Formats: sequence, C-alpha cells, structure tokens
Amino acid sequence: MNRLASAFSADRAALVAFVTAGDGPTSAILDALVAGGADVIELGMPFTDPMADGPAIQAANIRSLAAGTTTADILRIAAGFRARHPDVPLVLMGYANPMLRRGADWFAAQASQSGVDGVICVDVPPEEDDALGPALRGAGIAPIRLATPTTDAARLPRVLDGASGFLYYVSVAGITGQQQAAQASIEEAVARLKAATDLPIAVGFGVRTPDQAAQIARVADGVVVGSAIVEIVAAHGAAAPAHVIHFIRSLKDAIAQSRIPA
Repeated sequence: MNRLASAFSADRAALVAFVTAGDGPTSAILDALVAGGADVIELGMPFTDPMADGPAIQAANIRSLAAGTTTADILRIAAGFRARHPDVPLVLMGYANPMLRRGADWFAAQASQSGVDGVICVDVPPEEDDALGPALRGAGIAPIRLATPTTDAARLPRVLDGASGFLYYVSVAGITGQQQAAQASIEEAVARLKAATDLPIAVGFGVRTPDQAAQIARVADGVVVGSAIVEIVAAHGAAAPAHVIHFIRSLKDAIAQSRIPA
C-alpha cells in the first residue's frame, strides 16, 4: 500500500494502465507500460463472465482463457513483475469467482506473496465486504472500491468504509471502452467524491486518447486507461510492447502538460 500512496502526487495526476493477464506477451507488455511511464498497473484476471467489461476486454478474456491462463499463472506474472519493478504499484482487477474459489485467505496470502498492492473485485459490493475485504486487509493489500454516477450520498459512506489505495470512479453507467462521460459531469463527480474522502480519485471507463486523459487529469488524482491498451495488444500480438510504449508515452506527456499554467 505504500507503493500506491507514493504513486499519487498533489502536483500531477497518476496514469493507471490496465492489461489483461495472459493476453499476448503479458510480462513484456507490463514492462512496456512501466517504460512508457505508467504510475500504477492494473493486471486483469480473465473470467468467463466479465459483466462490467466491453467488447475489447471481453475478447481479451476469451483469448487469455483459450490460451489456458490460470490463477497460478497470473500470480506468477505478478511475482515476476514485482521482481523486475520493486517500486511500481500492482493491482489485480477481476471478479469474485477466481478470487474466492480457494478461499479469501488463500487468495490474499498468494497475492501478497506475489507483491500485489491492491485488489479491485468488480462484483463484490461493499455490503458484502466480509467475503474478501478482511482477508485482503490482513495481508496488507488495499481493497480498492468503485464509485459510479449512481453512487448517491446515502451509499457513498458504505463504499468508502474499509476502502484504501484509491477510489476508482467509473465515469459512465455502462461497460468499459464504449463511451466517455461529459467532462462537466466528471468534474462535478470528482469534486463530490473529494469532499467525502482523502483517498485519491482515479477516473476511468471510456478514456481512449491523450486529450481525454489530459482533461480528466486537470481535476482527478488519476486517469485509468484500459480498453485502448487492450486493443493495441489485440492488433499487434507479439509486437505489441513497442506500440504500447508509444501510446503510454503519449498519454503520460498529455497528463504532464495538463496542469501547467497557460
């Protein structure tokens, strides 16, 4: 969690980059994300029914599972990443079934041993925190929660209770990669969330271009990009890392410029 805390700075927004484990040359792609300047890495755990994900990440899940990717493989990828990049935060993102199949304590212990800093479990709501949250916290792993445009003032305290690392604001009421929320609505939501928590606010879903990332970076603590990276992997396969580095650098440069006074 110390790595996560250090990734977010008051004077710049962090770039949070997502890739699906087992889709393409994952370790090389992770290295490319770091080389391009990503501040936080989200490693997606492939699942057969990724209900929050759009076509690009759904297809990545299918490719990964068809290649035989297992939870043990993902943990090995995570451990290798941690050995190569001791200071870069790594977050596992996925669904409850793969995380809980062998029990929450087993998963949390294995993730901790693999150097994981945080976990986003999309389909375990805050009301069911006891399914996974205590095990993660006991292993020193941040349970990272999701807030959405429909998270109202009455429910937000429940979302924040027990959350750590950062708060992931899902900017659209929909699936990944399909649309981007209006900037005004993002600014309003970030202001509302910042009034309720000291956790960094990272905004994702629908962020595809450097210009979009820069706009969000002006108000948020972090910008999450996933589907656009996954599409590069799908298009270029084994040659994807070089293309990923170029794309990540373009995002990073835009974010860096976003808070420089005109």
